[in-house]
Amino acid sequence: MPRYLLSVWFDEHYDEPDLDAPDVQRQMARTAELTAEMERAGAWVFVAGLRSPSSATVVRAAGGDVSMTDGPYAETKEQMGGLWVIEAADLDAALDWAAKASTACERPIEVRPTG
Repeated sequence: MPRYLLSVWFDEHYDEPDLDAPDVQRQMARTAELTAEMERAGAWVFVAGLRSPSSATVVRAAGGDVSMTDGPYAETKEQMGGLWVIEAADLDAALDWAAKASTACERPIEVRPTG
């Protein structure tokens, strides 16, 4: 069965969430319920939240040299903040899961087939 990446996107002001904030608690509960639904349906492969982009390190290899820089790779207003990897019969089924994911976490979801 094909696999899809459902990536969760945050705006540039994304930082470590206050896990005690009511909005965050609501989103975490809803995404946990969605992940459980994915598991029951046999669609779930992997899920993870990501730390803020400021915690990233970019590693680049070029010409035999390797460099490392702090911060996110992309200098953009939006940054990936979490992801699901799912198995779905086709793109339409993956888009259905993405709609549920966007509703649960209240963020845009990018759907991309894996290799």
